[in-house]
Formats: sequence, structure tokens, C-alpha cells
Amino acid sequence: MNAAEMTAKIATGKGFIAALDQSGGSTPKALKGYGVADDAWSSDEEMFGLIHEMRARIITSSAFTGDKVIGAILFERTMDGTVDGKPTPAALLERGVVPFIKIDKGLEAESDGVQLMKPIPQLDALLARAKGLGVFGTKERSVVNLANRAGIAAIVKQQFEVAAQVSAGGLVPIIEPEVNIKSPERADADAILLDEILKALDALPEGKQVMLKLSIPAKAGLFDPLVDHPKVLRVVALSGGFARPEACAQLAQNRGMIASFSRALLEDLRHGMSSAEFDAALGSAIDEIYAASTEKAAG
Repeated sequence: MNAAEMTAKIATGKGFIAALDQSGGSTPKALKGYGVADDAWSSDEEMFGLIHEMRARIITSSAFTGDKVIGAILFERTMDGTVDGKPTPAALLERGVVPFIKIDKGLEAESDGVQLMKPIPQLDALLARAKGLGVFGTKERSVVNLANRAGIAAIVKQQFEVAAQVSAGGLVPIIEPEVNIKSPERADADAILLDEILKALDALPEGKQVMLKLSIPAKAGLFDPLVDHPKVLRVVALSGGFARPEACAQLAQNRGMIASFSRALLEDLRHGMSSAEFDAALGSAIDEIYAASTEKAAG
């Protein structure tokens, strides 16, 4: 796929984006969920080797194709690794799946009810390397815990500043200001976030587009103005800790939003499964998430 074909697939393709980007502190939890005990590795290199094996198994599964999975978000080490002897982005592209990379380096301590991104050193070099490997876009995450307008405005400002740097590097940014689904002020935070994002979108230069990765809103349909905005290529949803049935049920209530699930995609996969068992479990999860992304409930 060339750049225009990847853009078209992400903008209008039927399907969802797989999030295969667990990193650092979230890797042991992901491996434990996969059935790999903490004593299975003795160094970070071994730990990342095990998670790469899991991701390679997913990418090469007969269930994982561009027919239903239109994109996949990778961890930097996964991008730099190989699958079946090919660079991981190339292996995805062969399967019709558009590659993205997670670029954030984790979260700052909470202030004003939010957690901003930590600085991202040497970002331009990372963007250039990713683009050279055929990567289409990036993903960068921060977190909203409370309905604090000053904090949410700061998150959106930072996200759009990073997005501008990503765009200048020739990649498409996925802006991810995640609203904590356990927040006691979730619905109010959603509404403030919508307002701040719309202001930032309206200020974008003509011809520029971003993607948005958002928590499924507490009020179904709240993010319709973002789905319809000409400067938004696609709106994708994170599962945010919901188990897959609940995440899919809520996603299906929101027109135009497609999934970009991580835990909800991987929750039934286990290291000890046979190839047939693994492919069946992954295929079932993909089918369920695809349906929630493409078959919306009447409302």
C-alpha cells in the first residue's frame, strides 16, 4: 500500500485498529494475561522478547488480516523487530494492515485532574525511522481523571503540539486524551474534552488532518461532531478497561467510531494454546470487535 492507499483504508475502511503497543510497565501485565508467569524472564530483553513472540503470533495468525483489521499500533521495539524475517511494518502491510507506532514515553504525575505526557526526546529521529519503515502514523496517550477544564485544556494543547510535530515528519497523528472510565466525573470530562478538541481542530491549518483515539463516551453519540469534522481522518475508541462484551456493546452505540482495542482484543489468548485454538480465539475476538465497529445499533 502506498500513502494514498493507506489514507483511504484508514479513512473509510470497514474494520478496526488493533492496539499491540503495550510497553514498559504494562508488559508484565500483558504477559501475565497471556499465561506467561513473572518468573519466565530474568531481564527486560527477555521480557520484551516474549511479548514480541506474542505479537508475531497474532500478526501471522490466519485470523489477522486487512479484511477486518485495517490498522495496528506497534511499540517501538516491535516496529524495529521482525516477523517472519521481515520488518514488522512490512509484515503488516503484506497482510493489508496499516502500521502505526506508539511514541509517548509515559505519563507525568497528576496535576489539575490530568496526566500530561512526559517529554518525548529525539522524536524527529523516531518519526524519520518509522516513516522509512513504511509506518503510516503515530499514537500518543495522556489521561484525564477529573472534569477540570484547565487540566483538559492543557492536555489538548500538548496533544496538538505533538501532533503538529508528527505531521511535519510526514506521519498521521492519533491524538489520545483518554478519559478514565472510572472517573466520578466521566460524563462532564467527556463534554469538556469535546469542547476543547473542537476548538483545537478549528485552529488547525487548512489541509491538515488528525485522528482521535478516545474513551467511549458516557453519553452515546456525544462525539458525533468529531466523527463529522473535516479535519478528523477517523475517530477510534479505546476499551479503557472494559471487558470485550461491554466495550463492544458501548461502541456499537456510537456512530462512526471504530475500535482500537488492546486488552479487549487479547483477553482470551493464552501462550499454551495450540495454533488452531489460538486462531479460533483471536478470530472470535476480531469478529466481535469488527461487528461493534461496523454494525451500529439504531438510535
